[in-house]
Amino acid sequence: MAAVVPPPEVAEGLGTSPGESVVVRRRVMLVDGRTVELTDSYYPSAVASGTGLAEPRKIRGGAVTLLTELGYETGVVQEEISARPPTSDESATLDLADGEWVIILSRLTTTADGEPIEMSVMTMAANGRRLRYQVTT
Repeated sequence: MAAVVPPPEVAEGLGTSPGESVVVRRRVMLVDGRTVELTDSYYPSAVASGTGLAEPRKIRGGAVTLLTELGYETGVVQEEISARPPTSDESATLDLADGEWVIILSRLTTTADGEPIEMSVMTMAANGRRLRYQVTT
């Protein structure tokens, strides 16, 4: 957990000013001991500073539970999926073969009144990955 200047697409999603720091939680997801996903979750400093979101430990019940306890109810979740060749760091960390691509899932979570509270960027090995969605209205 650290304060960082986020990538431009994250800054745009969170509505932060250029150069403004946010809190990031970085995680590595494993399946059978193999790294299959890199997840970075970004939070506006006004939301996360001084909370468990800014601490380097697991959050009991997860970030959504803590956000709710802090008074931030999830209203809308918007996801975008794309695919691209990996960076050299991603290729090494995910142990990808030459020519393998990654899937990028970006998730922006806002309150019901549109306040951005979290943006997660998940970079996944595409091989063997399946994404399934169900939306209830």
